[in-house]
Amino acid sequence: MKRIIISLLILVVLGGAAYAAYYYYDQQQDKELISSLQTTVAGRGNLTASVGATGIVRPNQTATLTWQISGTVQQVQVVSDAQVSEGQVLAILQQASLPQSIILARAELVEAQKTLDNLLDSDSPRTSAWRNVTQAERAVIQASRALDVFDEQKYKDDLDDARQEVVDREEDLEQAKEDFEPYQDWDPDNDTYKDYKQALDDAQNEYDEALRRVDELELDQEQAQANLESAQAALADAQREFERVKSGPNSEDVVALEARVAAAQDALDLAQLTAPFAGRITSVDVMAGDRVAPGSPAFRLDDLSSLLVDVFVSEVDINRVQTGQAVNMTFDAILNQTYNGIVKEVSPVGVSLQGVIEFLVTVELSDADKNVKPGMTAAVNIVVDQLENVLLVPNRAVRVVDGQRVVYILDGDELVAVKIKLGASSDNESEVVESNLQSGDLIVLNPPQVWEASGSPFGR
Repeated sequence: MKRIIISLLILVVLGGAAYAAYYYYDQQQDKELISSLQTTVAGRGNLTASVGATGIVRPNQTATLTWQISGTVQQVQVVSDAQVSEGQVLAILQQASLPQSIILARAELVEAQKTLDNLLDSDSPRTSAWRNVTQAERAVIQASRALDVFDEQKYKDDLDDARQEVVDREEDLEQAKEDFEPYQDWDPDNDTYKDYKQALDDAQNEYDEALRRVDELELDQEQAQANLESAQAALADAQREFERVKSGPNSEDVVALEARVAAAQDALDLAQLTAPFAGRITSVDVMAGDRVAPGSPAFRLDDLSSLLVDVFVSEVDINRVQTGQAVNMTFDAILNQTYNGIVKEVSPVGVSLQGVIEFLVTVELSDADKNVKPGMTAAVNIVVDQLENVLLVPNRAVRVVDGQRVVYILDGDELVAVKIKLGASSDNESEVVESNLQSGDLIVLNPPQVWEASGSPFGR
């Protein structure tokens, strides 16, 4: 019996020693694990919320210009990297090498244009008649203004004065005749004769001038009225003539001939390549003497006046993206440089890419320089919100436990899980919109995996 008691005492001592050893080891393990945790202090701040994506830079417009007919290239008028304007001729085919249909189109153009010109020439009577109407209208306006400014009282005063002048000059003339009469048979070379004869001539001239003035005044008013009536009659005649010829040529005939001219010109235009828009020639694939066929590439034309980036945004984020939002972007090929832009277009329809619905968003660079080139890959961040003084948590600290987002805080030597509901996010931080988390809490950035799995610190 004594031996049994001793054995039990030994087992108790050994068990206690084992427990003490285990407890000491566990505590040491806890301290080492706690010391390994990375923490940060929860706080409030400003947040620039953005949606990130990647895309490829492209020109505003691009086109590969190809020949539509066969022939031999006569002349190439541009070189690579040349800036061209819309409609500028880039290359021409030799006439002798053109298909028969194009050669016939040249003759058709000449004939159709001549026929059209002849038809339009029949419009000349209408044009002339309308010109006569406008001229007659101006004449009526001028005659009416002349009559309107006619001063009746001044006219009467002037006429009375002129008639009195005639009477006075007539008396002077009679007196000059009487004075000259004693000398009218004298020698014309005699000085006295000359003096009286000159006086008579002067009196006669003054009398004649007074008569003309009266005649002019008497005619002025009558003439002004007659001019107006004549102008009105001429206008009426011109209007009647215009009504007679205004129908002109048949409009359907004109339209048909214009269509013939356009069709022939379009055919001839196939013998040359022109720039469909202003831009830069980025590739030249043809030279003089080359034999080309329909579809043969000749030039690549890019409009580099603005550069665009097409990116795909997930359906989760697309409702946060709107046209006009600011964008910043970086390029792997351009170090230490951030560029700006704006959202230019958001597609209203999503597409399935590898089973995920995404929407095409087009971004326009606003400060592109010579370093940014079409074909470069851009990392795009679309600024969707600007928040101030909000509670923030690092994205790397957020975990999901049982379908719920949580962060872990260090309370003394204990880890505590705090449920959170997030709002806007940036690359590094997220807004906390609902939680018991407080500013100043010590957030654990690297909680142990066993804690995440079991929900208790270090598996206990």
